[in-house]
Formats: sequence, C-alpha cells, structure tokens
Amino acid sequence: MISLLFQEPLLFVVLILAILVALTVHEFSHALMSNWLGDKTAARLGRLTLNPIAHLDPLGFMAMLFAGFGWAKPVPFNTYNLKNQKWGPVVIAFAGPSANLLCALIFGLILRFIFPILGEGSLLIQALFLLVTFNLALLFFNLIPIPPLDGSKLLLAMLSSPQYAKAKNILETRGPLILIGAIIADNFLNLNVFSFISSIVGYVSGRIVGF
Repeated sequence: MISLLFQEPLLFVVLILAILVALTVHEFSHALMSNWLGDKTAARLGRLTLNPIAHLDPLGFMAMLFAGFGWAKPVPFNTYNLKNQKWGPVVIAFAGPSANLLCALIFGLILRFIFPILGEGSLLIQALFLLVTFNLALLFFNLIPIPPLDGSKLLLAMLSSPQYAKAKNILETRGPLILIGAIIADNFLNLNVFSFISSIVGYVSGRIVGF
C-alpha cells in the first residue's frame, strides 16, 4: 500500500482519507451506541466524535500502510453501566460494522449516479470506490468471531453459561494471539482464509456500485 505513495501520490492521499473515514465511522458508532445504551465512558474519553484523530492508533495505522493489516483505538465501555449487560456489548460491537455497511451503500449509490457523468478516470470516482471498498473490508473482517474483533462479542455472549467458562476464558485471553497467528499463517502458508474475505468484499462492492 505504501508503494502507491511513490507511484500515484494523489491517489495515495485519497486512499488515506478513505481509510480514515471508514475507521472513524466504525469507532464513532461503537461510542454512540454505548452512549445510547447507558454507558458514558467513551463520551468522557472524547471518543464520541467524528474527529479521526480521537480514534487513530499511530502504530495500527502504520501497520495498515506497510503490512496491509492494522487497527484503530478500541472504544472502551463499562458493561455494568449498560441497560442489558449480556447483549449490550453485542449491540455495541455490531454498531461499527453496521455503520460501515450503511456508508458503503450510501457511497455506492452516489458512485452509481455520477459514474456515467464523470467516467472511470475521475479522482472522485476512485475515492468513492475506495470508500465503498474499505467500509466493506472493515465490515466483513470485523465479523470474524475472534477477540478483539466485533464478531467475538456475539460468540462470547453465547458462551455465557458456566460449562463454557474455560473456552470463553481462552478466547478472551488468547484471542488476539490467535488472530495474529491466523493472519501470519494465512500469509506464509497460503491458506487463503483472509483472501476469501477480500473476494467477498470485491463481489459485494461490485454489486453495490453496479460494476
């Protein structure tokens, strides 16, 4: 991704902006939903904002540019403040991917409308397509049920019974290592697990924008 800076610097700037928009909308939606459900932690920490600086993790952002995989600052919340302590975290978690889906649909509809007017070579067209793509990428990647990804909240809620305590503890404590290990294994062993997600993103984005 960083190589684009030297090949097409203007497009690289557009790409950065698209990433920031997708990440900001995602994290802001987590904060907004937790606020709606009764917890003010994110608001007190300045996360209830569309300012990308509030959500940006410098290391995660650099990793995204150089390694193609990164992260933003996770939005904190206190489960005990939520109106529904079992399913509240699930609703908060899925607010992020849902917002990304909504953004992808909106940008996709705009792209469909103006593409015949501006044509493929327009920078605005490329920006809209990148916005659709990155929002969908965040949507589908975060549905993976491995902590700390959003999909894990649903799995952990389903494992709330005492007989699943050991499995739940393993996921909560070792989930990030499992996820990193899966990504490394996928890259070096050519397992094509995450490339399948890329294929889904490509297919869905094509359906949304009509290409």
